[in-house]
Amino acid sequence: MRAIGIVLAGGNNRRMQELSQKRAICAMPIAGSYRSIDFTLSNMSNSHIQKVAVFTQYNARSLNEHLSSSKWWDFGRKQGGLFVFTPVVTADNSNWYRGTADAIYQNLSFLKNSHEPYVVIASGDGVYKLDFNKVLEYHIEKKADITVVCRDMPDTTDVCRFGTVRMNEENRIDEIEEKPLQAKSSTVSCGIYVLRRRQLIEMIEKCAEEDRYDFVRDILVRYKDLKRIYGYKIKEYWRNIASVEDYYSTNMDFLKPEVRNYFFKQYPDIYSKVDDLPPAKYNPGACVHNSLISSGCIVNGVVENSVIFKKSYIGNNCVIKNSIILNDVYIGDNTYIENCIVESRDTIRANSRYIGEEGKIRIVVERNERYTI
Repeated sequence: MRAIGIVLAGGNNRRMQELSQKRAICAMPIAGSYRSIDFTLSNMSNSHIQKVAVFTQYNARSLNEHLSSSKWWDFGRKQGGLFVFTPVVTADNSNWYRGTADAIYQNLSFLKNSHEPYVVIASGDGVYKLDFNKVLEYHIEKKADITVVCRDMPDTTDVCRFGTVRMNEENRIDEIEEKPLQAKSSTVSCGIYVLRRRQLIEMIEKCAEEDRYDFVRDILVRYKDLKRIYGYKIKEYWRNIASVEDYYSTNMDFLKPEVRNYFFKQYPDIYSKVDDLPPAKYNPGACVHNSLISSGCIVNGVVENSVIFKKSYIGNNCVIKNSIILNDVYIGDNTYIENCIVESRDTIRANSRYIGEEGKIRIVVERNERYTI
């Protein structure tokens, strides 16, 4: 593919509450064995984008560990590859990334040293499948300056936390609103953009001269009447996990057979870093219904409508319902958990009880010592 990829993975927001205190949102576990960023990287690999840069910043340790080897996404190659950029102190600049445009500006040499004519920019917190080749073909056909991937959301969705767009009959975007107080459209931007590399360099340099730092507000919104900005609509599954509720419902979607079949049994595949763990073990007394149990888990109790991530232990007579148990959690005997997200590496004491209120997900964070003398 005649494009390079940029994955914006440095952001953070308070809507994830305690879940983002120890990791970047792009490193959030998804569907038992994956991370959020795996979906974007897999889409780029499957689209034959051979050179991809990931811009990390906030709580990047676990994300950097996850990206330590590029072979999992087939980026281990002599030409191109996977590049991870974090903010660095230089003689000219000592700022962290002040926005998405500033992140690109601080790594502008990556764009200038590349030779591909196009750039695909994507956020790392989306769960979806997309062939970027089709977006590029559409971009060239429309003779667009910028193409924005969009999706029509159901009427029940609160779109005010997204960027919303309005398009004319030719799919040209004539209005863009970033997180509007009152949305005028139910079509949201998926945070995926295609544009020419040289044009992106010019726009980013102009933003830097004017002390502007945000790609949406300072490029898309400002240039909507000056540049030909088109929308490319997708109809397939797409979710953004930028809030606790969305993160919970996205994982719960993977309990639906049609969603699992779409992501894991239909070409192209989704790739992730592989851990050498034994398969899940179900001891006498275990009862599992409509749940995802990851490798390395030991189950002794009842699990219903839940997602259990790697290396978790569920004790005797435990009941786990409608919950997400993150990696390496120890749950003591006779524990009842319902409508909760249990943070990774927690140790839940025996005879504990955690129930989330109806319509509100409870986040359980315990730091009990697992091993005592």
